[in-house]
Amino acid sequence: MALGRNRGRDRSIDYWPGFVDALSTLLLVFIFLLAVFMLGQFFISREIAGKDDFLQQLNQRLSALTDLLALEKDAKAASEQRAMTLSATLANERAERERLQGLVAGTSDTQARIGELTRAAEDEKASATRALREVSLLSQQISAMRQQLQALENALATSENREKDAQMRISDLGSRLNVALAQRVQELNKYRSDFFGRLRTVLSSRPDVRIVGDRFVFQSEIFFGSGGAEMEGAGKDELDKLAGALIELERTIPPDIPWVARIDGHTDKRPLSGAGQFKDNWELSSARAIAVVRYLNSKGVSPQRLVAAGFGEYAPLDFGDTPEALARNRRLELKLTER
Repeated sequence: MALGRNRGRDRSIDYWPGFVDALSTLLLVFIFLLAVFMLGQFFISREIAGKDDFLQQLNQRLSALTDLLALEKDAKAASEQRAMTLSATLANERAERERLQGLVAGTSDTQARIGELTRAAEDEKASATRALREVSLLSQQISAMRQQLQALENALATSENREKDAQMRISDLGSRLNVALAQRVQELNKYRSDFFGRLRTVLSSRPDVRIVGDRFVFQSEIFFGSGGAEMEGAGKDELDKLAGALIELERTIPPDIPWVARIDGHTDKRPLSGAGQFKDNWELSSARAIAVVRYLNSKGVSPQRLVAAGFGEYAPLDFGDTPEALARNRRLELKLTER
């Protein structure tokens, strides 16, 4: 009857580590996705930074061309004003010439004056012609600058389109990666369920092997003596069964699924003296987990599929101080998880 009551109390407490591990797994997946997202954002930021530099150079060149265009417009306006002034002067000179010819015809002085005025008018006319040619040249330069501005605008539009395409490709890559990860997680869960069922059948006859959430819990006394990390014969038979199940699992799961069998070592909260082989419970729990991993590897389990972790006394199942509570916390846990 006491054993039944203890088992009932175990079931009421044993679910919490499973929930914690499930949340930890979800957190790891979320962190991995966040890392991928940050990596994608990093490459996007680098590409956008390069685009910003290119746009800044284009804006500087556009500003310079705008200033040059303004100067050319001012020069064109000045030339047109000069041409208008020269045309007005030429008209006045022609009128003066006609008036002088009518008033002082026949006198040599008047003829000389008329000649000077004529030459002056011709000079002004030549100046006006040159001014018109300069205006035409400026118009051609303005047209060329407009073409360059149009080419720059086209280049900017092309750059923006490429940036949008890159962002769409990155978004599509992230979506496909999420789908692939979800598929891998589903596949691993399927094999984990099969493995869990087979191992439950193999180890169901052992009263000192318990199922807590998604892991198997072995009492440390099955494998090790008090305060030691040397494997004993009593627990090796159970590890042989476990090794066989893991080897069969390796043949079943596709090699591209990154799974591992993690062995976690735990101790009770009583401190070690420090005078023995191990300084503290961390070292003891880690050494026990490593000893189990090495034994499984010696039985044919691939080392790439094995992980050892030591938790010391810092992840207890029972927070009590009774001998039963301390014994429950001295344990080794097996969990099938992602690498």
